[in-house]
Amino acid sequence: MAGISEFNLIITGVGGQGGLTLSRIIGNAAMLEGYRVRIGETLGMSQRYGSVLSYLRFGDDVRSPMVEEGSADLMIALEPAEALRNARFLGKKSRAVVNAYPIHTATTLVGKERYPGLDEIEEALSGICDVHMMNFQREADRINPRTLGVLMTGYAWEMGFLPLSRENIYEGIRQFVREKYWDVNFRAFEAGRRLVKKHDG
Repeated sequence: MAGISEFNLIITGVGGQGGLTLSRIIGNAAMLEGYRVRIGETLGMSQRYGSVLSYLRFGDDVRSPMVEEGSADLMIALEPAEALRNARFLGKKSRAVVNAYPIHTATTLVGKERYPGLDEIEEALSGICDVHMMNFQREADRINPRTLGVLMTGYAWEMGFLPLSRENIYEGIRQFVREKYWDVNFRAFEAGRRLVKKHDG
C-alpha cells in the first residue's frame, strides 16, 4: 500500500555478490506495494570483484533513479571497503548495514593499495550515520554463500529500516531467483531477522 513520498536505497558490493539481483528483488517488492520504482547501476568493472553500485528509489513521487549525495535512507553494503567508497551517499538520517567481511582485490593482495582496517571503516561510517556492521557472510555461509544480500535484507527489515512487507519481499525472491533456490533465500531472510533478536536479547 503506497504512502511513502520517496525512499532512497544504496546497494554496494563487488561483482559476484548478487547486488544487482538484490536490487531487483527489493524493487519488485516495492512495485507490488504500488510505488513508482527507479533503479540505476554503476559498474566499475563488470567482472568478478569489480565495484558494483545500485541506486534504488521508490515512492509515490519518484522520477529519477539517481540518489543525491547525503540522501540515502539505507545502505546495504555487501563489502566493507565498498561502503566506505560510497559513503558520500550517507547523511545524518541514513542507516548503513555493512558486511564485515573484506574481499581483497588484486591490487590490495600485492600491496599496491592498502585495504583499510574494519575498525577504521566502522569508525569513519559511524561519524556520518547509524551503522550496523557485523560478519553477515559467516551467517550466510551456514545456509548458502549466495544468500548474503537477502540475509542482510532480513536484518534491515527486522530493524525497521526497509518499509516494505515481508510477503512482497518473498514475492520479489520468487520473481528473480530460480525456484530451486527459493527455500534457501527464505531461510536466509529469516536468519537475518533472527540476528536482530539475538543481538537485542
